[in-house]
Amino acid sequence: MNSKPANETVQKRKPRDAAGSKKSILTAALREFSEEGFSGARVDRIAKRAGVSKPLIYEYFGDKNAVYAAALREAYIRIRQGENTLDMDAMEPEAAVDALVRFTVRHYRENPWFISMLNTENLHGGSTIKQIDGLSEIQSGLISKLGDVLARGEKAGLFRTGVVPADFYITIASLCYFPISNKHTLEKVFELTIDEEWLTRHTDEISRMVLAYLAKR
Repeated sequence: MNSKPANETVQKRKPRDAAGSKKSILTAALREFSEEGFSGARVDRIAKRAGVSKPLIYEYFGDKNAVYAAALREAYIRIRQGENTLDMDAMEPEAAVDALVRFTVRHYRENPWFISMLNTENLHGGSTIKQIDGLSEIQSGLISKLGDVLARGEKAGLFRTGVVPADFYITIASLCYFPISNKHTLEKVFELTIDEEWLTRHTDEISRMVLAYLAKR
């Protein structure tokens, strides 16, 4: 006869890793929304991709609109986290700008969901991004660091004065974004192949262009 109390014979339930589950859900949501668009995306497929239950997604995030908003916010968080690894504060001004250009191209190339999420949101008039809390704080760190880089470049006599950090970042992002987001049409119209070799050359060209733009006249 088993003399152990019943509660000692019952297998203990493994604690839920809430942070890990949320990260998996957001990763799955980024892929689902980027591949299927908002209308075509399904919460049950997000659950399957993440290896969690559909009710758990609703518990953590809410309905499909809320999951999409959380995924869009996550897209911005992840690119900002990647930029933070560059440690631009420790670089010479010109090297910091070059590093930002190269990271931006690489991030767009290696994370196609980022471009797809931005395209989807702009297609819908930016209706969701207007409702995301804390987005300006997510962006402000990069703009502040870039402002410091530009100020150091001015002080060293390398960069001209009057460059607005946010405007300058939009220029970098635009140059990096366009050939990747429009790859298929550009290849057809201009009869070229936008592969890794082409992107490497183009990245070099972007870096030269933005540094020439910054150069003190």
